[in-house]
Amino acid sequence: MSTAPRPTPLTLRELHEYVGGELVGSPEATVISVASLDQAGPGDLAFVTSERHLKSPQTATIGALLVGRRIADCPSPQIVVDNPAYAFARAAQQFFARPARMRGIAEGITRGDGVTIGADVSIWPGVTLGDRVTIGARVTLYPGVFIGDDSVIGDDSLLYPNVVVREGCRLGARVILHSGTVIGSDGFGYVQHQGRHQKIPQLGGVLIEDDVELGANVAVDRATFGDTIIKRGSKIDNLVQIAHNVVVGEHNILVAQVGIAGSTTLGRYVMVGGQAGLADHLQIGDQVMIAAKSGVTRSLEPNQIVSGAPVMPHTTFLKAQAVIPQLPELRQRVRELEERLATLEQATKSSAKSRKSRRT
Repeated sequence: MSTAPRPTPLTLRELHEYVGGELVGSPEATVISVASLDQAGPGDLAFVTSERHLKSPQTATIGALLVGRRIADCPSPQIVVDNPAYAFARAAQQFFARPARMRGIAEGITRGDGVTIGADVSIWPGVTLGDRVTIGARVTLYPGVFIGDDSVIGDDSLLYPNVVVREGCRLGARVILHSGTVIGSDGFGYVQHQGRHQKIPQLGGVLIEDDVELGANVAVDRATFGDTIIKRGSKIDNLVQIAHNVVVGEHNILVAQVGIAGSTTLGRYVMVGGQAGLADHLQIGDQVMIAAKSGVTRSLEPNQIVSGAPVMPHTTFLKAQAVIPQLPELRQRVRELEERLATLEQATKSSAKSRKSRRT
């Protein structure tokens, strides 16, 4: 059985050596875990992004703080770093580092012909490996994982229970797939003929490069031809749909329930907010930020922030949103102006008729 890791106590000297920065306080002080600032106690490490968060009396008893600059009159030891949140993430990994314990290959797996398995793997019961599958070194496959024929799982990858990697898909090193994710399902391709939908065979694969992490229940469709590609370093949240022949660039962030239609390409460092939808055959430039619930129906140039459906520059969207609550009042004012205008027009016509009648 897998159990939650227990934190390993660390001295501030050890933490300082690991995260860097400047140590303020006793290097021999010990912290035993990490916690949020509002829940941290005497044995915990927390991080601070603003001094205003230290106003609570409880914060005076915190074991140690990661801060962006030295805080005067703070009784807790401090480690001053450039990015406290990043240092906290690294420290948490150090606290909860689990000693390597390889389970080996369980007896209750299904293995096809020509399977290659690297050293120091952990393959749990209930795993299915198709023909000619390649599993790299130090890979962990939890129960219920299915790997289809001719697929490749790179070194140090981790597949949680009930992940499916269908035939002809390739995963790089240090890939993490959370439960329920499906890699290589058929792309949604049909052609209509004589009133019926004819399926177009989806003959391509999926390529996921190094250091990619996919959340739970993500669907990445195989390409019609070639590959659907998720490039290195990208992180994808739960319940995201990536259609056939999509290319997700390096170091993208896709938040929950994003949907990307077929053959759309995202550049590097693109960020897409939750429930945003992208139409097919688009080109999204580097470092574009797409706000939540946006509808993207056109290609986007690099280095911009967009919002809305259809998308517009974020500043324009904010101005439009500011007007919306005023619309009922504006509508009433327009009606009043129309009534006044109609009255003036009627008065003008009556005056003109009166003058004409006097001349005759």
